[in-house]
This record gives sequence, C-alpha cells and structure tokens, in this order.
Amino acid sequence: MKTILVDAAGTFTVDGVIDEKLHSLLEQYPNKKIIVTNANDEQMPKYGLVSLPYELFTLKHNPDKVDPKYFETLLTQYNLKAEDVIYFEHSPEAVESAKSVGITSYHFDETMRDYDTLKAWLDANL
Repeated sequence: MKTILVDAAGTFTVDGVIDEKLHSLLEQYPNKKIIVTNANDEQMPKYGLVSLPYELFTLKHNPDKVDPKYFETLLTQYNLKAEDVIYFEHSPEAVESAKSVGITSYHFDETMRDYDTLKAWLDANL
C-alpha cells in the first residue's frame, strides 16, 4: 500500500490551521500519511505543525524540498522506494524535485483548493 506524502504549510495547513476539508478527504484512505515540510523548530508553531494527526518529516531547510536530496533522504529514512509513495504539494518547484527522483507528484493549487480533482488524482494513483 502506497504512502501519501502531504505538503504541510500551504496545503495541509492554511494560515497555521489544519484544512479540515483536506483532512477529511485524506481520512477516506487507509494509507499511511506523512506530512512533509521544510520548517525548522521555530517555524513549527507559526505554520500550525504541532499536534498533527499524521507523522511529520522535516530536514529543517537542510536541504529544502526543492532539492531532490530532500526526497532521497525521506525515502531512505522510511526505507521506501519512489514507487511506494505519492506526493501532493502547493509548490511547483517541490513537485518537480520529487518527480526528478521518480515520485508520482501532483501540484495542488493553494488558491483554488480543488478537492475533487485531488481526490480523482489520489484514486488514480493509489
């Protein structure tokens, strides 16, 4: 069963608060979910990345998600292969970074927040 990697600030949280509509959508899937962020310890409260319902992964900007090494490190740490995960994210640059290491990725537009299209993508890729 594939693991769902979910971008943190701007996707799972908006203005420091969990997007409950997105959370409810994710709860429809039995798959493991990991929230991924660049945030360091000082940024966690600002972005609402405390008391999350899913595990959190960060490299604290060393490197950021726009560097493929971020995703290589994540896969190694969790003993996963690129084909074992899917990822959605609001940053097009981070999406491209994940794709460059073979992770199936989707750009979730943070202003449109199209949950129906996201659900269709999740259904097609899980």
